[in-house]
Amino acid sequence: MNKNKKDDFVAGIRTDFSQIREARAKGLKMARLDIKVARERKIQINWNQYQIPNPKIQGIKTFDDYPLDELVDYIDWSPFFHAWELKGIYPKILTDDKYGDEAQKLFDDGQVLLNRIVSEKLLTAKGVIGIHPAYAKNESVFTDGVEFKFSRQTVDKGAKKPNYCLADFIAPKDDFIGTFAVTTGHGIKTIVKEFEDQHDDYNSIMAKVLADRLAEAFTERLHERVRKEFWGYASSEALNNELLIKEKYQGIRPAPGYPACPSHEEKDKIWQLLNVEENTGISLTENRAMYPAASVCGWYFSHSESRYFSVSKIDL
Repeated sequence: MNKNKKDDFVAGIRTDFSQIREARAKGLKMARLDIKVARERKIQINWNQYQIPNPKIQGIKTFDDYPLDELVDYIDWSPFFHAWELKGIYPKILTDDKYGDEAQKLFDDGQVLLNRIVSEKLLTAKGVIGIHPAYAKNESVFTDGVEFKFSRQTVDKGAKKPNYCLADFIAPKDDFIGTFAVTTGHGIKTIVKEFEDQHDDYNSIMAKVLADRLAEAFTERLHERVRKEFWGYASSEALNNELLIKEKYQGIRPAPGYPACPSHEEKDKIWQLLNVEENTGISLTENRAMYPAASVCGWYFSHSESRYFSVSKIDL
């Protein structure tokens, strides 16, 4: 994660953990604010002077068989190597003194299988997005009969530092919020079985890792199209993949279960809004894990001040 993005997020996490470490070292508990005080310390956005961007389309849009070859250029390869427990950032890892040779072999093997997956259409990419009228009140965002309940930071960071909540980035009236769910996991069982029947554990794992990378690439590509086409608030955006990975664009796409929204329960409401299972074939397990595993869901926020942050256990 990540102008309001990866750098801010990392810096914020470091600050939060630094404060926690200092408090523990002193044998102190982190001071927690009353929710009313935390709300008073939320980020201040002048909604009266803000021109809310009207979406080019509203409602739900589905993608039944998205071209895999369009997604390849959107792959973030660094997590590919992390999945194989190689530390480093692509492409520098390919020339790393310690991991370079192994990383290059993994990358070459991955390219071979990826080319086969794309050319033979071994995986199917399905997705659904929605752009909905919305408004916020306190920590909730209301849209189309659904109330998304987000958490607010309540750790006392001082009066000059905002206590963030995702709802802060939605106006108190006449705004919009986006939702999405995508998968590139349809077909993965067949590929994995093929390799397992050949006792080829290496390529079995490789297929799963590549499916995950394609799911994230699909997420990246659709978010780009939302910003430029479907919502259209950044229609003139022109970023290469490196800048997309660094999230140098306007807006965020947080996901349930991640630092800004630790609760997985909000997935149920995304499923309700988008009719996700019928439109994409992605189901939720009893513990709200997504199946197929190579799936991603979350929200789109368009405001230029929207940013990632961490809600710690003390805030819940």
